[in-house]
Amino acid sequence: MLGLAIGDALGKPTEFLDLDEIGRISADWRRLPLPKKAEVTDDTQMTLALARALRDALAEGPLVPLRLELPLREEFVDWWRSPDNDRAPGTTCLRSCFRLSTGRPWQDAGDLGSKGCGANMRVAPLGLVRELTDRQVAGAAQLQSGLTHGHPTALAASELTAFTVRWLAQGVEPAELPARLRAHAHRQRTRYDEFWLGDLAARDHTGTPEQFIARGWDDCLDVLDRLDAALAAPDLDADPCERTGAGWIAEEALATALLCFLLLPDDPVAAVRRAAVSSGDSDSLACLAGAFAGTRHGADAWPREWTDRIEYRRELLALGALWD
Repeated sequence: MLGLAIGDALGKPTEFLDLDEIGRISADWRRLPLPKKAEVTDDTQMTLALARALRDALAEGPLVPLRLELPLREEFVDWWRSPDNDRAPGTTCLRSCFRLSTGRPWQDAGDLGSKGCGANMRVAPLGLVRELTDRQVAGAAQLQSGLTHGHPTALAASELTAFTVRWLAQGVEPAELPARLRAHAHRQRTRYDEFWLGDLAARDHTGTPEQFIARGWDDCLDVLDRLDAALAAPDLDADPCERTGAGWIAEEALATALLCFLLLPDDPVAAVRRAAVSSGDSDSLACLAGAFAGTRHGADAWPREWTDRIEYRRELLALGALWD
C-alpha cells in the first residue's frame, strides 16, 4: 500500500509531460525526487476506497458480489463527491460514479466502452487478502472494474493485476510472473462468471458472454507478447512506454508497470522511478510498479524520508496491516 502511493506521488508531477520536460525536473531518471509535498492522485484515493469497502465487506462474512458491491458503491460515490477529488480524476470514473449515485444497477453505471487503466490502478488490495479463493479474487477484481470500466479488457487486466499482487505476496519469483499471467489468461479466456458479473455481457449486444470476455483476454495476451519481447532485449535507459505502451489503457498499464518492476526486481526505488520517468500515464504506471515492488519487498523497502511524508500514510499502513 505504501509502495503504490509512493509511485503515485512520484509520477504525479511527470504525468502529461514528455521526456524532455521531465528532464528539466531530473536529468537522470535514477535520481527523480519525491516532491516535498508528497501528494497522491485519484489512483491512491480510489485504491483506498476499494480497500475500505473490502474491509467492510469481509467484516460481514465471506466475500460475495452484493456484500462487496454495496460498500464499494458507497465509497466510490463518496470519492466522487469529496472536495479532495481534485487530482485530475479520469472522466470515465467521474461519469460512472455519478451514475452509481443515482442508484441504478452497477452494470448500467459502468462504461462498457472504456478500457482505461482506472480500474486496475486501484485493484491491488484484493491481491493481499490471503483467505480469498482464486475465484473470489477473479470475480471481485472484475466486479470492481465493472462499476466504472465495463470493457472486457478492463475486467481481464484488473484480474491479472490482482493476481500479480497475490502471487508476489505468496512468494512467487518475479521472473515467473509473465508465464503465470499468460497461463492464467488462457485458462480464463472464455470463462464468463455470471455469479460475479450478472448480465453485464448482455449489454454488449455483440455475441455470447464467452465471446465478450474473450476479447478482453485476447488484448491482454497480445500485450504479454510485447512484454516478453521487451524483457528479451532489456534496456533500462529506454522509455518503457515505447516497448509495452503508454499505460492509458488497462492492459498497457499492467504490462508497462510490470516491465519496470521486472527490469529492477530487487531495487524498488529504481523501479518506481523508471515508471515515473516515462512518456505515458506516469502516475498510474509508477503506482502499479510500486504496488508490485512493495508487495515483494515490504514497507521497509522505501526510504524513511519518503514514507514519513507520503499523503494518507496512516490509513495506508492501517489497511495494509489488515492483510499482512
